[in-house]
Amino acid sequence: MSIVIEQAVEARLVAAAPRMASIPARLAYDARDPFAVRMSFPAPATLEGVEVCWTFARELLTSGVTEAVGAGDVRVRPYGYDRTVLEFHAPEGTAIVHIRTGELERFLSDSAALVPAGEEYLHVDMDGDLAELLRDAF
Repeated sequence: MSIVIEQAVEARLVAAAPRMASIPARLAYDARDPFAVRMSFPAPATLEGVEVCWTFARELLTSGVTEAVGAGDVRVRPYGYDRTVLEFHAPEGTAIVHIRTGELERFLSDSAALVPAGEEYLHVDMDGDLAELLRDAF
């Protein structure tokens, strides 16, 4: 069984990036990093002209399809009956995208089949992570 899930989604750009009204974004979930989701945007859709990847909590995305959540760099909220808004705040500006809620729910369902919500801690290698953290400390 694969430990990584990737799903292409169509993001409708609302603000903060030139040239494209709709962009092909990619969601990724890796069971080795069970609390996180990654969303990447292709180079033509970014101000810098390079691919940009945001990493944020899976729980933020899960909650954001039904209620407004987030107070930091990433904020998520429902929009209408079939869209979810993701806001990405950076020093360079803010990007706001709309994604079909059904696409997000399918991705979240697939990630939950891989690592059920509440069981993420079972997939964390605490000893390995601690050893990596302390590797250069001595």
